[in-house]
Amino acid sequence: MAEGAALRAVRGCLAAFPREARELGWPESVPYLDRPPSPLEFYREWVSPNKPCVIRNAISHWPALKKWTSAYLREVVGPKVVSVAVTPNGYADAVFQDRFVMPEERQMPFMDFLDIVEKKVTSPNVFYVQKQCSNLTEEFPELVCDVQPDIPWMSEALGKKPDAVNFWLGESAAVTSLHKDHYENLYCVVSGEKYFLLHPPSDRPFIPYELYQPATYHVSEDGSFEIVDEKTAEKVPWIPLDPLNPDLELYPEYAQAKPLQCTVKAGEMLYLPSLWFHHVQQSHGCIAGKIDSISRYIFELWWVCREISHSKAPVEAKVPLRLSASLQGGITIFTNPMGLPPCSLFWL
Repeated sequence: MAEGAALRAVRGCLAAFPREARELGWPESVPYLDRPPSPLEFYREWVSPNKPCVIRNAISHWPALKKWTSAYLREVVGPKVVSVAVTPNGYADAVFQDRFVMPEERQMPFMDFLDIVEKKVTSPNVFYVQKQCSNLTEEFPELVCDVQPDIPWMSEALGKKPDAVNFWLGESAAVTSLHKDHYENLYCVVSGEKYFLLHPPSDRPFIPYELYQPATYHVSEDGSFEIVDEKTAEKVPWIPLDPLNPDLELYPEYAQAKPLQCTVKAGEMLYLPSLWFHHVQQSHGCIAGKIDSISRYIFELWWVCREISHSKAPVEAKVPLRLSASLQGGITIFTNPMGLPPCSLFWL
């Protein structure tokens, strides 16, 4: 009896925690800043309290905002063979048929990928340039001169520049399933729009996690996809719930969660603190970069750092940033500023 009462008390505290956390400081909506903050202001007002914000007028000087058209990308990158994630449904790294399914990684000429994104060539599948491990510098070095290798006020606030930058470009059908990262993110959009659904870490008691067998999509000779188990890999903890259409009969606790939604437009960046849950969609032809991500052509910049100290401002930290933008397909860039492994920065 005593153990049952104690368990009920713990559950009651967990149920009340998200409401109390919101009352103490979580925002009811994502704030917009009209200018980049100073390093101290950014650390004090956003990094330390773990609050997201959308920042305008921070990348307006990037040449990519004007130069990254389809014609320009074809001319500069053209026939180069790049890595492209391919799925039958747009969901890479997501739960499907009781598996955690990863995309097929296909090598193809970049211009062929653009043909698919621009609908010059039809395909029933969904294609997305989303490889990590600094693919901007490794696969797309021709584009590096069009963006900033780091965000100066972010680098100063965290005490270190990014370790990697990633470029992501994809179709509107490409969706990032609900998950969280253990580092800071900064998304920069170059063209188009990126749509975020966010949950603060305090909503964790209402968000379901289960263990899934990891698997990968493989294309058969007839062009259909089959799901092949990664039999030697350990099971992966992942969120099975779709926050846009939650099954509240299966996951009734989720009804108590309170998501925030925001749209990041071309020329804007989203600071997404560590451990915030996020589900992401994009306009078609979005370009984005992640200093640590790009996508319709969305351009996201994602930045990852190592240790975060909340006891004082600018210190050696490990925090990521993301940037996003759009053309008519989807591109994303990531950069990883603090000591995560070399593949910590991604362009989405």
